[in-house]
Amino acid sequence: MALPALGLGVPALMATVIGERTDTVGKVSFTNPVHAPPLAESRIDNDGRRVFDLTIRQGRREFIAGRRSPAWGVNGDYLGPTLRAGRGEKVLVNVSNDTGEYTSLHWHGMHLPAAMDGGPHQLIEPGATWSPTWEIDQPAASLWYHPHLHGSTAQHVYRGVAGMFLIDDEAMAGQLPGQYGVDDVPLIVQDRRFTDGVLDLDEPMAGTTGFLGDELLVNGVRGPYLAVTTERIRLRLLNGSNARVYNFRFADGRSFHQIASDGGLLSAPHTTGQMQLAPGERAEIVVGIEPGERVVLRSEDPATGAGFVQHDGGPDRFDVLELRAAPELTESPPIPARLADVPRTAEASATRTRTFELAEHMINGRLMDMGRIDAEARKGTTEIWNVRSGDGTLHSFHVHDVQFQVLSLNGEQPPPELSGWKDTVLLPPGTAARLIMRFADYSDPDIPYMFHCHMLYHEDQGMMGQFVVLGPGERAGRGSGPHRTAVGHQAAAELTPRRGRPTG
Repeated sequence: MALPALGLGVPALMATVIGERTDTVGKVSFTNPVHAPPLAESRIDNDGRRVFDLTIRQGRREFIAGRRSPAWGVNGDYLGPTLRAGRGEKVLVNVSNDTGEYTSLHWHGMHLPAAMDGGPHQLIEPGATWSPTWEIDQPAASLWYHPHLHGSTAQHVYRGVAGMFLIDDEAMAGQLPGQYGVDDVPLIVQDRRFTDGVLDLDEPMAGTTGFLGDELLVNGVRGPYLAVTTERIRLRLLNGSNARVYNFRFADGRSFHQIASDGGLLSAPHTTGQMQLAPGERAEIVVGIEPGERVVLRSEDPATGAGFVQHDGGPDRFDVLELRAAPELTESPPIPARLADVPRTAEASATRTRTFELAEHMINGRLMDMGRIDAEARKGTTEIWNVRSGDGTLHSFHVHDVQFQVLSLNGEQPPPELSGWKDTVLLPPGTAARLIMRFADYSDPDIPYMFHCHMLYHEDQGMMGQFVVLGPGERAGRGSGPHRTAVGHQAAAELTPRRGRPTG
């Protein structure tokens, strides 16, 4: 058993608000095996598309032995299978909603048409099926999926609706650990809180950053250990938490190689001893291990900025996972010195610069409005976005559709771990990030993409905006069909985006 179940009573609530430290280091008994999420079954249809069938549903899961807890999942009781497709493939995903509530499914990090994005404009009614289809056209990467309904994203993610979407590219096939579930394992890390061994589906809120749990799940497992059978193992880390920032490192201080960030491989391996991830961020690392070794992955000392208005989890420490090496290990190839071509986007190529300040649940002083377009970008153009946390609070900024590059943080060169393609970036209080992105391939004057804080409580409270990508001669106009939003669990008025003052 991992840890005693801790309820969210008054003492725990006050501890979260006033900043008492949560520390599980040395207190976790790693007794439960954890495995890679199952690969989603697929088939090829008559149009040559790879077809996945997903059902979002209610379930029950024994997070603690003998205690069946209500939960939500995709094709299961909690979390969902890993979707996998190759660059250049066309995919069709049939998403059925058996939850009894409105929900949605967003493909986080995916470059695709706005109508297929799964944002708050693509709600799935109870009992209905949504079937987006698109062609995969981006480098190999570890992406993920989760609900994105306006006002209730935090709750639906907390209940357990999330999973990985891996894109393959033959360019590095065989040169990196790549046997799924053996030496290539996704790890979805989430903080949760249990009351008498049961998960509270309402995602109890504490503090202004959002929910912070007192223990961790990895791929839905408490007290997890991962059996390792190879000399090196590739861990695809996803921070799937609602608000917590992690700074992963190993208890013995060993170094490892970061090989990828949100949007794909780095140009070269980055040797480091820690890896910080904000909610929504991903990183791929390769770790070496000796026969018979046991080593603990921890999270401690994240650079959250210690926002003065709330406890942001910065002082907390967690034992996350134990790696257990077999007595004999299969040989692994060395890590290549070069990984991928990641050309830098020239600042001179940008035709527009925009500024976004995140403060008081708003972006540029405005709450999210499903009927307002906040920015209009032109297809085929490059823009620079200056994004800043301006309210003494920790934020995590995410942009749909594009992968961007970080030009600077507070005017300084970004660190090596941020040198690749990104779709989410951490903004501690007072931090200013300069981002460059290109709007390629897809335009739609009627259906917007989102930009928002990925601290899910902030997003639900209104820290989100909308942008459209316009083709030659197009103007943002009235939608070609109804756009529906949800507040809590109820369908609200049908809205059509109206043109607003562009941001920037």
